[in-house]
Amino acid sequence: MNFVVPDFYPAAAEIFVAVMALVIMLAGAFARSVRWLAYTLTQLTLVGAALITIFVPSVDVSYTFSGMFVSDLFGNVLKLLIYLAVGVALLYGRGYLADRRMERPEYYLLAVLMTLGMMVMVSANHLLTLYIGLEMMSLALYGMTAFDRDSVRSTEAAMKYFVLGALASGLLLYGMSMIYGATGALDFVSIKDALYFQTANKTVLLFGLVFLMAGIAFKLGVVPFHMWVPDVYQGAPTAVTLLIASAPKLAAFAMTMRLLVFALFELAEQWQAMLMFLAVLSIILGNLAAIAQSNIKRMLAYSGISHMGFMLLGLVAGVVSGETHNAITAYSAAMFYAVAYVLMSLASFGMVLLLARAGFEAEEIDDFKGLNKRSPWFAAMMMIVMFSMAGIPFFIGFFAKLAVLQSVVAAGYVWLAVLAVVMSVIGAFYYLRVVKVMYFDAPADDAPIHAPAEMRVMMSVNGLSIAALGLMPQGLTYLCWIALLASLT
Repeated sequence: MNFVVPDFYPAAAEIFVAVMALVIMLAGAFARSVRWLAYTLTQLTLVGAALITIFVPSVDVSYTFSGMFVSDLFGNVLKLLIYLAVGVALLYGRGYLADRRMERPEYYLLAVLMTLGMMVMVSANHLLTLYIGLEMMSLALYGMTAFDRDSVRSTEAAMKYFVLGALASGLLLYGMSMIYGATGALDFVSIKDALYFQTANKTVLLFGLVFLMAGIAFKLGVVPFHMWVPDVYQGAPTAVTLLIASAPKLAAFAMTMRLLVFALFELAEQWQAMLMFLAVLSIILGNLAAIAQSNIKRMLAYSGISHMGFMLLGLVAGVVSGETHNAITAYSAAMFYAVAYVLMSLASFGMVLLLARAGFEAEEIDDFKGLNKRSPWFAAMMMIVMFSMAGIPFFIGFFAKLAVLQSVVAAGYVWLAVLAVVMSVIGAFYYLRVVKVMYFDAPADDAPIHAPAEMRVMMSVNGLSIAALGLMPQGLTYLCWIALLASLT
């Protein structure tokens, strides 16, 4: 038996991040008293991985590790966005962790391992590779959720997240086993070929698809697998909530695309019907439940459920009556929506962290009362975020919704677009309530806002980028479109 040495070149970024995880672990063990070291090494790791991702791979699709790993433009674009989201989330959360004496090297080590898991998910071309990446990301997030060991609320949230996550992983793995049983293949190219040439058992495939959809729905946090989202968002330390609500959504989107579009495209009419059911329920329940929330983290959790439902609408509109001419446009709209949501999520939870201080969490909507009098600039940043999430012109959230709705209408689902618009109008209430509290209510707390200069600058850049990309969305739209076109064709 001849052993073929794999080509490590396409996986250079993953190898670099894995090596840096070991470096950070050793640095934390031997230089624990140097508080800034682990944070600095983590940010340098993300910068280094970004440089490798940009300069090492080519635009062409390349496979390695016996076809288990793929390097393509779709994956590289999502990786760069993941590095950015994780780096910004760590910058926002550093002061929060320091105030609560939680800034330890283990936190940053878990963040790097979470990033590595997401990178593997994004570049997976094999069911086992995808599952390994998913579990690496999930286990790191479970640990980070319980990082505040003295908090009963955080421990409870971590337990719920772990138990439900383990259940979802089991369903996903069972679905993968059925796909393997039906096709005799584990890599996505062979699965796609088996479906195309109709050599697979269709009945077993559809049963496996149902279990796959359950696992995907949990990782996206959509109805009816949304139970963990509000409890985990509220119970986890806010710095961890920010991480959960941002970069993992991009990884979950990549997992959805790799499984459904790259591997199971021949079953599009079946999984689109399932996604439509999940999307409609998520948009309705997410918007209605968010109205009743007084805790802003729970409100943003239900809001996130609604946004993920909107993102799924793009995937629903890809194939119409066997025709695929709308596919690239619809899938790129979904990708644009996922990116827009991550930018808005970073800014919204970043504002919660900005107002928090030692002994004060700033988790209630009433904690934003009179923010305009305390800091007109950051009140304006939060207003931009809320308007964008509500889909008010001209911010990135508006164009994300518009792109998805155009794809849905082009696919002939006019009723679905009307329902989505009606629910968006209803959902605008709870976003505008935050704006009303900031600008028209008397401040409950006159304490000045203390935050590091780098956080203030990044928060401003984050808010202004939401406005700027709303005025000029063409660049990001084209990037999503060309990334999918280059990878799918």
